[in-house]
Amino acid sequence: MKILLVGDVVGRPGREAVKKIIPALRRNECIDFVIANAENIAGGSGLTSETADELLNSQIDVLTSGDHIWKKKEIYERLEKDSRILRPANYPEECPGRGAAVLKSSSGKKVAVVNVIGRVFMNHIDACPFKTAAKEIEKISKDTRIILVDMHAEATSEKIALGRFLDGRVSAVFGTHTHVQTADEKILPRGSAYITDLGMTGPQDSVIGRKADAIIEHFLKCMPIRFEMAENDVELQGAIVEIDESTGKAVSIKRVREKIAEYQ
Repeated sequence: MKILLVGDVVGRPGREAVKKIIPALRRNECIDFVIANAENIAGGSGLTSETADELLNSQIDVLTSGDHIWKKKEIYERLEKDSRILRPANYPEECPGRGAAVLKSSSGKKVAVVNVIGRVFMNHIDACPFKTAAKEIEKISKDTRIILVDMHAEATSEKIALGRFLDGRVSAVFGTHTHVQTADEKILPRGSAYITDLGMTGPQDSVIGRKADAIIEHFLKCMPIRFEMAENDVELQGAIVEIDESTGKAVSIKRVREKIAEYQ
């Protein structure tokens, strides 16, 4: 089985990249299942039901998220109803939605996705992502051996540590949040695929998706300023993981970078 992991999709440029690239990528690479981080798809921060549908209708199977999941209140009701849209599992139980789901791939095989958020350099989160992930995996492993974990976190050390912690218990651990693709994709010693960050699906001629001039001005003056979406050099970034369906272990992992024509 081949699973495509898509790095943080940012704004309309990112959504356009998804629509133009994923159907062909699924066909050319024989992809069975697609996971994308979608917490920045609506104007660069948060998601709405309409923007979520844009991605789900572009042959994405599951949308994961992170700390920006709460930016648009209109998504809260959808989180309760739609198991294809996840919020980090280690938010309080009182929060809308769920942090894990089991769905079927195009070949009919069950695939489990777990979403957790880190604590280092992030907004305060009480629940431990390590213990939360282990708890979710224990429940899900009764249904399927194919389990993938999105660790939405700032610190590379925290992501790497979670990968090592879960090695052998899941098919893959992949990082999101920083919008910068890392070059450390590997199969860990006990058979789990790993990459510290999938990167960003959106405008690469930018500062993590925003026009550079405004970001630079903010750093220089330390004053509030509007951050506008960039639009140039739009690219889909992520990774493809091949998994042995009988064991749930990863066979290979390779990074993906696919550009689209000039964004309009």
